[in-house]
Amino acid sequence: MYDRILLATDGTVATENAAAHAIDLAAVHDAALHALYVVDESVYTAYSGDEYVDEAEGPEHGLEEHGRETLAAVRATAAEAGVEVVDTLRHGDPVGTIVDYAEERDVDLIVLGTKRRPAEYRVLLGSVTDRVLRLTTRPVTVVKTETEE
Repeated sequence: MYDRILLATDGTVATENAAAHAIDLAAVHDAALHALYVVDESVYTAYSGDEYVDEAEGPEHGLEEHGRETLAAVRATAAEAGVEVVDTLRHGDPVGTIVDYAEERDVDLIVLGTKRRPAEYRVLLGSVTDRVLRLTTRPVTVVKTETEE
C-alpha cells in the first residue's frame, strides 16, 4: 500500500510520536522512509544577528545542527526497526517545502505530528500541520501529542 512515506519532523515533542508511527508504518509496508527537516528561513532572516561578528555563527547554523541531530535520531530509531531512512535537510518555508518534497518524491503518505492545543491557540497562530493538510494533494496521517499549556 505504501512504497514511500514522508516524515516531516522538527525535532519537538509533537513529532516524536509521529516519527515512531512513520517508522512502524515503513517497517510493516517495507516502504522507503523519507525524513525531512526544514530549517525555517523566516526564523533567521527576521533576526538581525547584531552580536554575530562571523557569519558562520548565525542562528541558521544552530537550526541546522538541531536538524542534523533530529535526523540522526530518526535514523537510529529506524535502524533498530530495520528501516532505512533517506534524510534531507532543507532551508525554506516549512509548509511549502514539505508539500514540494512530497510531490518531488511522489510519496504515498505524509506523516506529521502536532500538539493538541486549545482551539483559541490555533485560531491565532495556526500550524504547519494545518497548512500542509490544506495544500497537499497527498494522503496525510496526523499524530497528535497531548500537551499541558
